[in-house]
Amino acid sequence: MSFLGQEEKRYDPKDKTLKFVNRPDDLDPYQDGPRAEMSCGHAVTPESLTGWCRSLLDECPGCQTFVEREDLTDLSVRCAICTAEKKKTYQFCWQCLREWKGPASRSVHCDNDGCIKYNTLEVLKNCETTSFPQVKGVDACPSIRACPTCGQKVEHDRTGCKNITCSRCQVEFCFVCLKLTPECMKTSSYFIPCSAGVAPRQTSIPVWRRK
Repeated sequence: MSFLGQEEKRYDPKDKTLKFVNRPDDLDPYQDGPRAEMSCGHAVTPESLTGWCRSLLDECPGCQTFVEREDLTDLSVRCAICTAEKKKTYQFCWQCLREWKGPASRSVHCDNDGCIKYNTLEVLKNCETTSFPQVKGVDACPSIRACPTCGQKVEHDRTGCKNITCSRCQVEFCFVCLKLTPECMKTSSYFIPCSAGVAPRQTSIPVWRRK
């Protein structure tokens, strides 16, 4: 894969190893620029591909090497290098980036003091409200939501309709009422207020139950 420029990543249009396609970015539909089709079939821009890869990697606090988070519903991550060096299982919290405390397999927070401060729940609780210029009658909507399918934090750019497609699970939902688009569209449309009104701030993070 070839990139041009230092400040902004973009594909080299002369790169014959890439297959360019004319369809929306599968990871982030709001990305502009040429999209290339990966071997998995997804159309991506350099920015969305980089963002996706970074979302799966983080630096282990024990050895400072990058570790992949294989289970996106579990905040406890095992580091193979630290486990080998310490001769015992070493896990750290993907959220607060400290050695794991408490029972494993948690999706909200570990038992380290202050972990909750970095939690998505805190962001959802304290984020500012927003409105949608092209959807009259909708205001005071939380500006950040957790995807109702996978729990990924998403933010609407306030342009176009009220619906958004999650860059993680690729499921489209209504940013206002938090219903999946097919359900929301039964009593509403893309540019009119939801019959159920604005959904309150979320107090729990949905867990992605992938099939």
